[in-house]
Amino acid sequence: MRILLVTDAWAPQINGVVVTLTNTVAWLERWGHEVHVLSPEGFKTFPMPTYPEIPLAIFPAREVNRRIAALAPDAIHIATEGPLGIAARAYCVKHDLSFTTAYHTCFPEYVKPRFGIPLAWTYAWLRRFHGRSSALLVATPAIQALLEARGFSNIAEWSRGVDLELFKPAEHRFSDLRRPVFLYVGRVAVEKNLPAFLALDLPGTKLVVGDGPQRKELEERFPDAVFVGAKTGPELASYYQRADVFVFPSRTDTFGLVLAEAMACGTPVAAFPVRGPIDVVKDASAGILDDDLGAAAMGALTLDRDKVARYGSRYSWEHSTRQFLSSLVPARSVEAALAEAA
Repeated sequence: MRILLVTDAWAPQINGVVVTLTNTVAWLERWGHEVHVLSPEGFKTFPMPTYPEIPLAIFPAREVNRRIAALAPDAIHIATEGPLGIAARAYCVKHDLSFTTAYHTCFPEYVKPRFGIPLAWTYAWLRRFHGRSSALLVATPAIQALLEARGFSNIAEWSRGVDLELFKPAEHRFSDLRRPVFLYVGRVAVEKNLPAFLALDLPGTKLVVGDGPQRKELEERFPDAVFVGAKTGPELASYYQRADVFVFPSRTDTFGLVLAEAMACGTPVAAFPVRGPIDVVKDASAGILDDDLGAAAMGALTLDRDKVARYGSRYSWEHSTRQFLSSLVPARSVEAALAEAA
């Protein structure tokens, strides 16, 4: 099958959307599918406000139209609601092509604290964007329930996975930091609610792996915390493996891929009992979910790392990609294809 994946977020960015899409593409290609990615590469771009790591294409419609027409894909998936996603959706609607979309980010909850736009306005726009989709793919039942309560329909599950060859338990813990080491991995930005973690009265060391617009401010506010910037590959895995507890303060993530990565390494999770964590950390042997994040962090110290790792190993990219593939629809119906050929 020739599959077109349209995304405004792509490498070299480091975030959950890019990790999900790159692993999905790898598995699809392993199974013999022909995958084409329409990303900001090759377009004139500008940095996304408050998220400059993401370049947004400037007036991409003409080139997007040309590429879709030239490719004539069997299936189209629009992963993001940015300029490329908007242009691809418009082309599909105009030419009566079916497509699927995904809800990777709680966009309204990100926009409101930055720009003050009411949630209802952003959700209304998103309902319109996804309303023509044959299937809106979401990561967890909690996100499905959230969107259905907001009037969305045609929702299908698309879980997430972990590279279990990379994210796996290791014997050693940190020897150069005061233990216990409480780790956060992810973007250092307002929507991640990092002060809720960094302000906790915890023993040992608070360690932050990641970068973002709030890093300088938080380094100044919390000088006792250790910030090491973004890490990838084996180096990232080593941070998970050597930490004592993984702390996830976000209240707005749709899944929290880092939760699964941490657990696959045997590192227990501490998080709030909100969407994302409640669907990823379903077993009390793998993590503690509590409205008191400090209590959750201390409680997680007592968990058996072998049991955590066994629970974390259930997340695989193969299973995730099978869900994705099963949700795709033909871009053109058989009747439309025959009519066009005639």
